[in-house]
This record gives sequence, C-alpha cells and structure tokens, in this order.
Amino acid sequence: MKPYGLLGEKLGHSFSPLIHSRLGEYEYRLFPTPKEELDAFLTGGSFAGLNVTMPYKKAVIPYCKELSPLAKRLGSVNTLKVTHEGLMGYNTDYYGFAHMLASGNIPVVGEKCAVIGSGGVSPTVCAVLEDLGAEKITVVSHKMNTPAFIETIADHTVVVNTSPVGMFPGNGVSPVDLRQFHSLRGVADLIYNPLKTALLLQAEELGVPRVGGLSMLVAQAKQAAEIFEDKSLDNGIIDTVTRELEGLCETVCLIGMPGSGKTTIGKLLAEKLGKEFVDTDEAIVRAAGKSIPEIFSEDGEDAFRRLETKVLAEATAKSGRVIATGGGAVVRPENRNLLKQNGRIVLVERGLDALSTEGRPLSSSEDALRRLYEERQPIYRSLADIIVQNAKIPAEAVTALLEELNL
Repeated sequence: MKPYGLLGEKLGHSFSPLIHSRLGEYEYRLFPTPKEELDAFLTGGSFAGLNVTMPYKKAVIPYCKELSPLAKRLGSVNTLKVTHEGLMGYNTDYYGFAHMLASGNIPVVGEKCAVIGSGGVSPTVCAVLEDLGAEKITVVSHKMNTPAFIETIADHTVVVNTSPVGMFPGNGVSPVDLRQFHSLRGVADLIYNPLKTALLLQAEELGVPRVGGLSMLVAQAKQAAEIFEDKSLDNGIIDTVTRELEGLCETVCLIGMPGSGKTTIGKLLAEKLGKEFVDTDEAIVRAAGKSIPEIFSEDGEDAFRRLETKVLAEATAKSGRVIATGGGAVVRPENRNLLKQNGRIVLVERGLDALSTEGRPLSSSEDALRRLYEERQPIYRSLADIIVQNAKIPAEAVTALLEELNL
C-alpha cells in the first residue's frame, strides 16, 4: 500500500508521524519537497493521501479534482486524499482550531478578536471566529503590527497569534504586548514549540485564559485520519494523544539551593524518562573555559550571571530535556520565563545542615548559606510547580518526583 504523509517545503522535525501512528493503521512519512519539484511529486502518484503544510496549502488546489465545501470556501487545503476520480482536497485546520478554542475555554461569542498575522492559516482562523459568533475580527498584518496600531484596537478582548513569531528557535519573542489590551478575556497561540511561548507566558502573568497550538495539531490530524481511512474516531483520542505529546515535549527544570542535589536527581530522572540531561553549571564552565570560582574571582558575579542567562536560554529553548540549574539561576527575572517555557519547574529541597558549600563562591560559609537561603527561598517557592524533598537517598526523591510528574 502507498503511504500517507506530510507535504511541505522544509519539514525538519515533525510530530505528525508520531501522531498518525496513534490515529490509524497506515504508514506515514515526511515528504519535504522543494517548490521546483512540487508538480512532479503531486502528479507522480507515490502517496495515498497527504497532510499539507506551508507554503503549499494554496499551491495544491489546482491539482485537486474536487474540493470539500469548506476547503472551497476557505481557499486553503491542508489534507489530500487519492480517490478513483483524482485528488480530493479538504481543510481540517478549521476543525483543529475550533477544538483548540474549546479546549482552552477561550470565549468567542460577542468578543472582539485580534488575529495576529495575515498569511497561512489566518483566513481559516477568521472563519472559525466568525462562525462562532465573534462581534468583530481585526487581522493585524506584519506591517500593521505597531504599538500605535495596537492602541487603536485596545478594546479587543481575544488575541490569536497565527504568525511564527516566538516559534523555536526564536523563543522568547512575542508578536504583541498584551498589556496594550485593556480587557483581555482570552489568548490563543497556534505555535506548539515551545509549549509556552512568550505570548502565553505573558497571558499567564496577567491571569488571562490561554491555550497553545498542540491540541490544534492533534485535532486536525484526527480529522485527517478519519478522511484517510473513511472512519470515525472518538474525540477523546485528541486529549490522549495531546497528553502523550506534552509528556514527550515537556522539559523538567530543577531549581534549588547550591548543594541540594539537583544534578544527581536530574541525571537519575533523565535516565528514567529517556530524556537528555543538561547541567547549566557544567555548560557555563565549558563556555567560559574555566571553573565557576575562577569566573567569580576573575570576571565578577555580573559576568557570571550574564553567561548563565545565555546558557540557560540555549538549554531551555529545546524541548524534552531534564535541566539542573545553578542555585542562583532564579535571581534574574529574565531567567524565570526561560525556565517556564517548555515544561514544569521542580524545587529540590534539602536541609541547610546537609547542603555542601565546597567550591561554591556565594555559599562558602554557614552564615552566607543561610542568607542565600532566606533571600532565594521565596523565589524558589513562587516558581515551583512541584517540590521534592531530597533528604537522604536521591533515588527515593526521583521516585516521588515521577509520581508527581505523572510521567
């Protein structure tokens, strides 16, 4: 049997094969195809059906014998199926985005919605918002996206990002400052890597309901699988597969006092989860070419903290890791969102009398250690999603942590 797959220009790493392996009994491949080879590929008959991603959602339309009513209305095709009559074109992004809004409890009826980005999936997003009863929809193109223009739509209550701004590897950048909107009631970001974009993190800080794009990715794939195999799937499978993906993508960041055992626990946890382990202090030493005490004595704490932020940004940008951080990584406010963007933060606690001070410039004495503890403990506690006690046996702490993580 011919395979199904994903068609795009540059696909890189894609979750689609994993998702479809959970949705159907068929082979699913990636088909990265340059523009000059698109015609030969689509007419070559080497596939049974395709999901289509940018930049080909409009380019495939002339090759279709027929379009579904929704695909015809939207002028966008993201699913193709080979039939006896020829290629049939469908749009499952509509279903995916509608599910995403529902899963995030994002209000739409009677709301004024700002859609950031005018290309790609933006028209589909606007159609969903219109059909769900939005009072007003304003599309903000790249050229329009200025603080002055945003001020003119400050009364909009829902923000949807359809642009790639903030997507890996460009983590940490937001397409808009949510503080410009006076009465926000919901934020949706179609990006799913990182799990929490800068936009979503700001929404979290503001206490606004928000949702990322992972559920949309799975939901549109679910409907595509139904088209491929001409069958119906229970909607519950969307949440099941989404949770599985979240578990694979989630990064666990360990914070806590120097000497609390973050590295030991991190290595054990990474082994249990089958994830890559990163120790940011070790990465700092490699980057500087000297030990941490030498950095402090020769360059000063400010230089160390700047390098720490750079290393932390690189370590946390990639998903699916276990990261042990230095005790002071939480000190700089800019580091805190870095820790949050791809998963959960775990505070590793150990009694002060059990903390090692050897080779630690800021906690070289009991008095210094106690002062650090009193300064940092409120920050640790405010950031932590999970707190684990590392009293005597690290393996026991890891077992307890796995239960809390539910992984």
